[in-house]
Amino acid sequence: MVIDIGEYWVVRLLFRRALGVIYLLAFLGAAKQFVPLLGEDGIVPFTEFTDRIPFREAPSLFYWLSSDRALRSAAWLGVGLSVLAVSGIAELFGTPVSMVVWGLLWLLYLSFVNVGRIFYSFGWETLLLETGFLAIFLGGIGTAPPDIVVWLLRWVLFRVMFGAGLIKLRNDPCWRDLTCLYYHYETQPMPNPLSWYVDKLPKRVHRASVGVHHVVELVVPFFYFAPQPLAAIAGLVTICYQGWLLLTGNFAWLNALTIVLAISTFEDALLAPLAALLPVGSTPSASAAQVGPVATTPPSLALQGAVLGVLVVVIVLSYWPVRNMLSDTQAMNRSFDPLHLVNTYGAFGSITRERYELVIEGTQDDELTEKTDWEPYECKGKPTDPGRRPPQWAPYHLRLDWQLWFAAMTPRPRRQWFPAFIRKLLEGDEKIRNLLREDPFDGEAPTHVRVRRYRYEYTTPEERRETGNWWKREVVNNYYGPIPAGGSGRRSRPGGLGIR
Repeated sequence: MVIDIGEYWVVRLLFRRALGVIYLLAFLGAAKQFVPLLGEDGIVPFTEFTDRIPFREAPSLFYWLSSDRALRSAAWLGVGLSVLAVSGIAELFGTPVSMVVWGLLWLLYLSFVNVGRIFYSFGWETLLLETGFLAIFLGGIGTAPPDIVVWLLRWVLFRVMFGAGLIKLRNDPCWRDLTCLYYHYETQPMPNPLSWYVDKLPKRVHRASVGVHHVVELVVPFFYFAPQPLAAIAGLVTICYQGWLLLTGNFAWLNALTIVLAISTFEDALLAPLAALLPVGSTPSASAAQVGPVATTPPSLALQGAVLGVLVVVIVLSYWPVRNMLSDTQAMNRSFDPLHLVNTYGAFGSITRERYELVIEGTQDDELTEKTDWEPYECKGKPTDPGRRPPQWAPYHLRLDWQLWFAAMTPRPRRQWFPAFIRKLLEGDEKIRNLLREDPFDGEAPTHVRVRRYRYEYTTPEERRETGNWWKREVVNNYYGPIPAGGSGRRSRPGGLGIR
């Protein structure tokens, strides 16, 4: 059987460069955050997981390479390989070298995700793995890309979008009565600089926007498989939609990676002008001005066989995601195999109506009194100081900030990592402090730490003009502590303010 060769040379070029950027951000995040969160002396050392879970259930190189040095080396190796992918060098030396580079990117990131536990439990992790696995089989720069892989990328895109649309209709009634966006821009995990302004739009605009959500997620995805130009139009609508979400929210690389997947809905004739902007070395010819399938050869028999094998695997493994997607009890963002080859996706099936934040405070007073001066730790992305404008971090993933958003949903700590995190602050752990924007004690350890839970709301335009604040807040309850250095981690009653 011979695999058809379509006009996807430029599609592959742009797709892989963009995917390489996502990989680069993912591995930079691992290099900076994995050791403090999950390393040998991290908040929740991943070896606690590998000691009790067999390799076959969570394949990872870190079953054998478990030191912090190995973790950092693997992350920086991923950064280096990502640079090869972004620059196009990975493809210049033929299909075998290209497959090795893209295969190593997938294997390394799989190793982080499978032992990353709660800090790597997001849908965009499995989405990157599924997309990255298919990218392995697109061939080198002198090989015509196999059509089958491009269509499999569209199948991933379909499940991302359609799954998100279905779970919205099934879960939260505010998606059905078109009111979810009354709350979303204020209560999302990490608002960005535009979120405050978009929140102030009239309610009729928010209701219309939810209607657009439903059309783009539930109707448009079927056109990914239509003839051109319908497929490209559907892809362009998806790109614009995801671009809006990227501008008004902070969902790591979920939106950016969905845009990358949407590139697969195009053909070369539509994308050649964009490819001409890429640097020298992007084409198989010596001239950087030439773009397109110049001097390409059909995929080798070995690559054709591998692609057909991937097709069979995807067809077989698609049973469970499709069954889940069509089920009344649809699960959001779930993997059905330990290699994360074919997954189910969905985003924001439920919308929180109120925003709660944990404000972590420390003091260097030896004895606590009513006059104790508590100083706040400032997080990088999520709100703490009401006067600080929400920053923009996506598509970089701030893993601690995200988990703190989840933790604030309950009036008391229910996550095992949280007491360990507070102990690290009491010890003055430098690696943990590096995950924060501001340490009020300049590297010195506090004598006590407490955590208070606040309700945050956006200020009105009038309040913002008067105070300069983006947020207003009120204390809801004492969440944890005060905990002394070397203390037992005893929790305070939720109603108190933690002065003892």
